Amino acid sequence: MSLFILVGSILLLLFLIAVLKLNAFISLLLASFFVGIAKAMPLGTIVNSIQSGLGSTLGSLILILAFGVMLGTLLTDSGAAQRISTVLINSFGLKRIKWAVLVTGFAVGIAMFYNAGFVVLIPMIYAIAVNTKLPFIYLGISMASALSITHGFLPPHPGPTAIAVIFKADIGKTLLYGMLVAIPSLLAAGIVFPEFIKNIKTNPPKGLFEYKTFNETEMPSFGISFLIALTPVILMGLATLSSFFVSIDPTLRAIIEFLGNPTTAMLIAVLLGIVFLGIRRGKKIEDVMNKLGSSMSSVTMIILIIGAGGAFKQVLIDSGIGTDVAVFFEHSTLSPLVLGWLIATIIRIALGSATVAGLTAAGIVQPLVASSGISPELMVLSIGAGSLMCSHVNDTGFWMFKEYFGISIKDTFKSWTAMETIVGVVGLAGVMVLNLLIS
Repeated sequence: MSLFILVGSILLLLFLIAVLKLNAFISLLLASFFVGIAKAMPLGTIVNSIQSGLGSTLGSLILILAFGVMLGTLLTDSGAAQRISTVLINSFGLKRIKWAVLVTGFAVGIAMFYNAGFVVLIPMIYAIAVNTKLPFIYLGISMASALSITHGFLPPHPGPTAIAVIFKADIGKTLLYGMLVAIPSLLAAGIVFPEFIKNIKTNPPKGLFEYKTFNETEMPSFGISFLIALTPVILMGLATLSSFFVSIDPTLRAIIEFLGNPTTAMLIAVLLGIVFLGIRRGKKIEDVMNKLGSSMSSVTMIILIIGAGGAFKQVLIDSGIGTDVAVFFEHSTLSPLVLGWLIATIIRIALGSATVAGLTAAGIVQPLVASSGISPELMVLSIGAGSLMCSHVNDTGFWMFKEYFGISIKDTFKSWTAMETIVGVVGLAGVMVLNLLIS
């Protein structure tokens, strides 16, 4: 019954948005109510679940999103994004610009959570698209694939790190194997796949990217532009590295972790941008603040839709659909690597959250790991690959990608969902090859 309700809720959501043309925010809330009522949840519990999901999603994201929009505005309005894009284009060449985007996205993704990395990089990707006349989606999918791969495969990201703890896997080995699995996934999803979707038309929200062309003297230097753009990456990276050194003074560690918190790091970058990309370049503080304020209005609906996606996910979790789906696979005789990947995939489809899918799948197959002799590090990666599969309307990442690029649901499936699925399938293939080599 749970599977029918899950499929019905997704079909309802697609009908409301694609056929009736309802706003995605309202449609997601209606789909959430449908799931709760169909699963006979108390009406008050449904409302509480929606509020909890919306609040927990936005509670961790809203400041990052807000500061990300502000940072993007400062980078584009000052010419810093154009400066960075120009240097990347000149360094890699137009024919290899996807490689520049992919390498940048991977480097940023190692240190930053997906959402933070996305909002930091998106204005630079847009600037590169304008300068090269290449399709926005063509470059954007390369960036998103790199961020997604680091999020699903590599510690210290929450999903793979938590799963590694469950399986008692060696973090260093997991990171090394994860890098090896990431390479073919990056090539398939970030280099080859964009060639098939370059004709998708994008229409970013007005005011989100007000890009204009600057001459050489109007742009800040590459050094200051690059430093401010990567300030969040540097601070988060330092916080990550500090966790590997036990000898660091506790007070110093606390300070580093505070500065490396995504919200703090983004705020520091915005403040540096206000000073060095605004005031120091002759702009009045009032004009800079007005510009930042107007930029926030363009992202309001994006924030609401992402929050509603979190509400939908939470109702699916609280209604027990995820648990019901997992039960079907408890007694399977498949290889633990394939079984873990498959369970994570099913739960990812059911619930939307990659982290929840990974942790749930890990809990189910944990007893098999010790008895089977399978490498726990490879189990982490197989489940990580499954947790990225088939992202769709119950995943906040789906809506973030859709709204920032201004594309239809159909085109989001053709680009974002397909990319995530490629990463998941190639990731599993890489894990199976590694298993043959090390076993």
